[in-house]
Formats: sequence, structure tokens, C-alpha cells
Amino acid sequence: MSDTSTFPRSVDVVVVGAGVTGLYAVHKLRGMGYSVRGFERGADVGGVWYWNRYPGARCDVESVDYSYSFDEGLQQEWDWSEKYATQPEIMRYLHHVADRFDIRRDYTFSTSVTSAELDEETLRWTVRTDGGEVLSARFCVFAVGCLSSTHLPEVAGIGDFAGATYHTGEWPHEGVDFTGLRVGVIGTGSSGIQSIPLIAEQAAELTVFQRSPNYSIPAGNKPLDEEARREQKAGYAERRRLSRLSGGGSPHMAHPKKTFEASEEERRAAFERRWELGGVLYSKTFPDQTTDLAANGVARAFWEEKVRARIEDPAVADLLVPTDHPIGTKRIVTDSDYFETYNRENVRLVSLRGNPIERIDARGIVLADGEHVELDAIVFATGFDAMTGAVDRIEVRGRGGRLLTDAWSAGPRTYLGLGTDGFPNFFSLAGAGSPSVLANVILCAEQHVDWLADCLRHLDEHGYTAIEATEESVADWVAECRRKAEATLMMSADSWYLGANIPGKPRVFMPYVGGFGAYGQIIKEVADSGYKGFGLIAG
Repeated sequence: MSDTSTFPRSVDVVVVGAGVTGLYAVHKLRGMGYSVRGFERGADVGGVWYWNRYPGARCDVESVDYSYSFDEGLQQEWDWSEKYATQPEIMRYLHHVADRFDIRRDYTFSTSVTSAELDEETLRWTVRTDGGEVLSARFCVFAVGCLSSTHLPEVAGIGDFAGATYHTGEWPHEGVDFTGLRVGVIGTGSSGIQSIPLIAEQAAELTVFQRSPNYSIPAGNKPLDEEARREQKAGYAERRRLSRLSGGGSPHMAHPKKTFEASEEERRAAFERRWELGGVLYSKTFPDQTTDLAANGVARAFWEEKVRARIEDPAVADLLVPTDHPIGTKRIVTDSDYFETYNRENVRLVSLRGNPIERIDARGIVLADGEHVELDAIVFATGFDAMTGAVDRIEVRGRGGRLLTDAWSAGPRTYLGLGTDGFPNFFSLAGAGSPSVLANVILCAEQHVDWLADCLRHLDEHGYTAIEATEESVADWVAECRRKAEATLMMSADSWYLGANIPGKPRVFMPYVGGFGAYGQIIKEVADSGYKGFGLIAG
């Protein structure tokens, strides 16, 4: 933890979080002359990548695109080793960024912000930490991440297990050796699907407890040689231009025709190209794939054909092929040999839909049919309280002492995903109400931070003390996000986009589904109009 005695007690900006968004926010705002203070509960930079160190953790955006674009020297000097980077390589990259721009000097690590309270007379924020520090800030910027509040399911006896337990979102930094152990993995979302093949290579026996099957596409990962890197770096300008126009922040465009406007031969060729590309962008092969159920069915059929060919036992394949949601309405996972892992003799699949967990006891997991699966270790790959969980654990009080959690009790209420009425000079970046988890989060971070920087400059140049979203603009944006989601198939899946994985959480589609490029144009037009939808408060 940094020596807090060297920091001022009053600053222009407090930034909460040292993931990809927080790092850029500190760097950008500091470079504009603002005094900035960052806080991070982890012991170093990295955000979601600091905590998610489970075996096989890998980004589902190509390495060359999952990188900052704000500095050309940085783009040209960093060499990615493979197509889809693993967690250790992403951490090396973020360490390099922090070192190159000396960002750590403005952070206090191993420290959580516990509260932020508005002073209505001065419109400044009083920020408190679990280390006992209290400071005043003109602007409060939350860059806490969408996937940083881990979730454990409510299972009877969960604390009674005598063996080792792990959560993929809080993995031990020293790693875990499962050699010769009987291991159970609960959950087959992204972290489960990525970790299961590697755990299977070590474990004597691996039992996978599947709550719901998921769509996953092989990464098609490969090392990058010098020629490939030179070509990528030479083409960065065009690659970034296309990414900023796209729906997901990557340069790959959907097929120019709708699904049924293309011939069967064209369709198969397009799906094959996306299959070879690997990963999440399969859901954007055709422009109508997540809006037309029949079109989605064609994409799903191609996927199923590919996947069933990888699984030896048809009965196991039946359990692994989703039937409860259209493909792409939950985030498609990027895997390495996931489906092939079920061909191993030491791997068993248990579908909890047909045979749920009744309880956990000292020796293992007891299923509803009475079977007792004895285990030495349990891995909870059960995900996160996504989008809002990390915000909810901080006591944020705005006008009249109103808690942000109360303002968001029926679901997150934002204008553009940036501001909330009743909370002036408070910004939540790359989270609910913006493309965030539906796009390349590093470009989302740059998009939001650059907008914020221009906004703060506008306030100062025109003599304003504060900026606050209006109640009407927040209501309109929440309605717009809902309309966009309802025009797609996304509402038909019980996904964490809707908070469906958290008991009692309001069922609200939290990200903006209208596309990264379209969203960028919207927030630009708001800024160009003099910040329409916000109230600007003079000093």
C-alpha cells in the first residue's frame, strides 16, 4: 500500500479502480493538469485480470485489439505473443503501461473505497477508505469494472466442505496444483469452460456440475510471428478506425447481407470464416443474427454440427448443447479443447437441471438422487454479480443523502451510462447503460475517458462547478436501452446481462445493445450540443 501521508487531502478527481479504465482515466486526467488520486482494492494494477488467474484465463478479443490506442509509441513497442492473450500476458502488458506512464504513483493499493458522500453546498465528494483515510474531491469517477464482484450460489452446507475450495474470480496468485485430486467444478460459464480442460489434465478425477450449457467457440489460437506483428502494427490506424465504427469494438464487420439474402453456400462460408476466427464474434456473422430467430437458428445449427463432431458420446453431447436460449444471447465463450475434454476417461459431466445439488458436506457434494460425489477440492466457476455488484458494495450518497443503491433499486438508472440524476460530478465508466461488456472494453474505456476529459475541460472553460444528469434524460435513456434490448433476442436468455444469475436482482438488461460505434456517435452528439440532457451548474 502506498504511503498516504504523501498525498493531498483534497484533489480534483478520485478514481476508484485500477483496471483498464481506471489506469487510462488517471493517466489522461493527470495529463490535463488535474490532481488525481486512485484507489484499488487489489495489491497492484490489472482489475479483473488481477483477480481472475484461474487456469486457462484468456481474453476473447484478439490481443492486437485488446490494447490501448491512445499512444502510438505504446502500440508500436508492445509485442503480443499469440492471437488471444492469456491472463499472465495481459498482466505483463498492463504492468508495462503502468510503468511506462508512471501511473502507480497516484494510486493507493490494497485499499477499498467504502463510501462517497456529496456535500450539497460545495458539490464536492467526501471519499472514505477502509484504511481510515478521508479526502475531498470535486469529481468522483468509478472505474470498478463489470465483472469484479464474485458470486457464490446459495447451497446448503457450502461452508461444511473439509477439502479446498476456490472461486475462479479470486484465484490464488501462487496457482493451484490439482495433481492426483478428485476435483469438482460447479459452473460452465466462461471461467468454467476455460479452466476445465487444464484442470482435467492434472486431476485424477474431474466432475463437472453443469447448471446450464453454454455456447463456446474454439479460440483457434496461434502464436504471432514477427511478420504477423509487423503487419498488424502497420495496419493499426485502419484497424482502429474500423473498430470504432463497429458494433463490438473490433475491426471485423458483419456479412453485408442478411442471413436469408445469402445463398446456403455463402452462409456456410461466412460461418466457417467466423469459426476459424474463433471466439465471441461468431454472434455477429450476419447482421440479423440476434434479432431474427430463424436467422439465429441457422447460425445455431452450424455451431451444433461443429460441436457434436468433437464429442464422442452423443448422450454427453445432448447435455452440452444448449436448447434454452438463442446463440449469442449469452456471451459466447472462447475456449481451447473444451468439448474434447469430455472424451477423457477421468472427466464426468453431471447436469444439475436433471439432478440438482441437494447439499455440500465435509466429503463432497450430495445430489438430489442421493449420489454422494466425494471430492478433494471444489472450484466455484459461478461468476459475478455483474455490472452493478462492485458499485453496490460502496456506500454512495448523493443529494438529500440518497443512496445510489436505492436510486438503482429497480435496476441501474443512468444517462448514457455516465451520470445519474441526484449525483452531480459522479461518473461511472464502462458499466451499465453503455456497451461495456458487449464490446472491446479497452476501447470502451478510452471512449468514456476521452468523453469525460472533454466534459471536464468544457466545465472549466465555461466557469461551471458541476454537471448532473437530469431526471428526464435518465428516464429516457433507461427506456431507450430497454427498447434496444427488446428489439433483439437478448431478452430471451437468463443471462448475467439481465442479472438473472443473482437471486432477487431486478431483471433489467443492463448494457446498451445498440452497438459500440452507434453509442460513440450518440455521446459525441451530446457533447457537441453543449451536454444536452445534463444540467450544468455555475460556480
